[in-house]
Amino acid sequence: PSFGFLFDIDGVLVRGKTPIPAAKTAFQKLVNSRGQFLVPVVFVTNAGNCLRQKKADQLSHLLGVPISQDQVMMSHSPLRMFKRYHEKCVLVSGQGPLLDIAQDLGFCQPITIETLREKHPLLDVVDHDRRPNVLVSEYFCFKILSVVLFGEPVRWETNLQLIIDVLLTSGYPGNPYHHENYPHIPVLACNMDLMWVAEAQSPRFGHGTFMVCLENIYKKITGKDLKYEALVGKPSKLTYQYAEYLIRAQAAERQWKQPIQTLYAVGGSAALPQDDEKGNSWETELASAAAARCRSVLVCTGVYNPHTEVPLDTRESITETVFHGHRDFRFDPGLVEPHHIVPDVDAAVDLVFQLESFAP
Repeated sequence: PSFGFLFDIDGVLVRGKTPIPAAKTAFQKLVNSRGQFLVPVVFVTNAGNCLRQKKADQLSHLLGVPISQDQVMMSHSPLRMFKRYHEKCVLVSGQGPLLDIAQDLGFCQPITIETLREKHPLLDVVDHDRRPNVLVSEYFCFKILSVVLFGEPVRWETNLQLIIDVLLTSGYPGNPYHHENYPHIPVLACNMDLMWVAEAQSPRFGHGTFMVCLENIYKKITGKDLKYEALVGKPSKLTYQYAEYLIRAQAAERQWKQPIQTLYAVGGSAALPQDDEKGNSWETELASAAAARCRSVLVCTGVYNPHTEVPLDTRESITETVFHGHRDFRFDPGLVEPHHIVPDVDAAVDLVFQLESFAP
């Protein structure tokens, strides 16, 4: 094969924990009788609440084909490349086994919000039932050098409060705020999805909604914009570069000699935003990954609605229409248009096989 698949998961293969019927049919076409994939496949999800192996096991069970963790790319997977942060003390926000996730990515000194509130019990007071009985703050000797946002947390008020505390004290929460500490310590964020699709009839809040809250609180308090050192997860450029890197690794492992020319992003956008990512060591590491084309194949089982009105003049600035992407990403409206629209993932696989004249 001279092409590979990048499959979104939520709304494409599953809705919540319920598999979409077309998914099993599609994946029977992608494997041989021994369960080996006929083309390189990477699952690109903006979920960030578990380890890759757990997601691979879930997908194997749902789709009825064996999937390895090397085929799974979580929203936080590219943080493996950010080695200059791995030795530093970082505050991690999200849910799931956060310490395991952080350590699996290479972070040596992660601290959770829960640990931070235990060390500084005076900081978390919105919920009266969780206020400390004894008003004594423990001595906390670590300086937090960066904040990593893995995904939406459960207690938003606690996470919003403590992250703001860390940013406005240059990593010493419990100290008085100092507004002159700007720019603040680095913030790395994974998954900018404003909403996502589960079993409910309408989309649910995603991590992007939490980020909107954090950005606006910071701006309201300081009058300045919250800055991100990195934004990873779809649709950041680094995420697609890393996904292609994984596709090429699969092809090399199977000893397929044909170069991968085209990537088909099923359920996701192939339009890369103009993000202002700073120079990083990963750029040279991924430099060899350069497929000639990336094509988006949108399916109608997720957030995308084919009946949504599209502006008559696509040359209008994207800011003139409703834009659900992150504030730091800007698209040429023409690039946001999908290359293909199909009913479901099974139709997407059939379409790609037809376009590539690929007969398994």
